[in-house]
Amino acid sequence: MTTDLSTETSPTRFDTKIAVLLRDDLAPWQRLNVTAFLVSGVGTELPEVVGEPYEDADGTPYLPMFRQPVLVFEASGETLTAAHGRALTRALPRAVFTSDLFATGHDRDNRAAVRAVPGAALDLVGLAVYGPRNAVDKVLKGARMHP
Repeated sequence: MTTDLSTETSPTRFDTKIAVLLRDDLAPWQRLNVTAFLVSGVGTELPEVVGEPYEDADGTPYLPMFRQPVLVFEASGETLTAAHGRALTRALPRAVFTSDLFATGHDRDNRAAVRAVPGAALDLVGLAVYGPRNAVDKVLKGARMHP
């Protein structure tokens, strides 16, 4: 038996979670920029999180997007660093954005800036993580939903 999702009325509960954790002292433009960069890593490395392409009633095609919500959180730098450590311990897929990346202009320099610093010394301003809901919730301990 197949289910027509367009007529489904109950909310979908996913077994997995895509979450972005931002340092709470970022300017609004930085929050948006960091979030966009971080989720691009999740979507390109984990194709299972991307849905089907979109199309409007006129037949105009649009790019596919994530098949599930992206939850955005904020926390202090200390909480962000702790979350990074927990994501590593749990071996969850993750993307990082460091303060150094605000001064770079393209991907090559971004990667070089991260590569130049040991993991424990990264000045993290953002972290994206994907995995089972419970594991992601444990990584985000101490964070709050972004207002």
